[in-house]
Amino acid sequence: MASKEPDHEHREDEDAAPAEEEDTGAQIAPIIKLEEVAVSTGEENEDPMLDLKSKLYRFDKEGNQWKERGAGTVKLLKHKETGKVRLVMRQSKTLKICANHLVLPTMTVQEHAGNDKSCLWHASDYADGELKDELFCIRFASVENCKTFMQMFQEVAESQKPKEENKDASAAAGLLEKLSVDEKKTEDKAGEEKKETEATEKADTEKKDGEAASST
Repeated sequence: MASKEPDHEHREDEDAAPAEEEDTGAQIAPIIKLEEVAVSTGEENEDPMLDLKSKLYRFDKEGNQWKERGAGTVKLLKHKETGKVRLVMRQSKTLKICANHLVLPTMTVQEHAGNDKSCLWHASDYADGELKDELFCIRFASVENCKTFMQMFQEVAESQKPKEENKDASAAAGLLEKLSVDEKKTEDKAGEEKKETEATEKADTEKKDGEAASST
């Protein structure tokens, strides 16, 4: 009995791969053309002095409790022209601003009792678009980062004092200089008036002496 050949070879011929598509050279233009847009962070004119990951809390006076503001990166930014330094913190995922305020000479940062990775400070914050007096608490991953933040914060606050004092001193010096100049002008004027008076008196005396001599 003759053997029957398997028919899979015929099926392979029928299922052979189709020929490659020919390149027509046609180009399809995109439906929407996207243009590159420059995104401003508001930090272009500032130099970073500090950049640390942390978690920020604010004290809710009404509820008498701490509330989380967000976890992200806290920065101290120094303005290139004015020299003023502000604290800015954004949430890591949404980049929403958690804190945004100037570091002023009157500010002090304190350790959090019972947690050496945290510290507290008061500030007039502008994160919500209006100034609010806030009590902040910030927590870091390590004691070293917390100490670094506190040291830099305090140094910045103290660095703002001499500028104000120098400004007041310069103003006082300018005022004293003006007073000295005015005083000198007054003295010079008084001296000139005295000389004029003496000259007038001398002329009158000579005139009287001349008249007396003529009469004799």
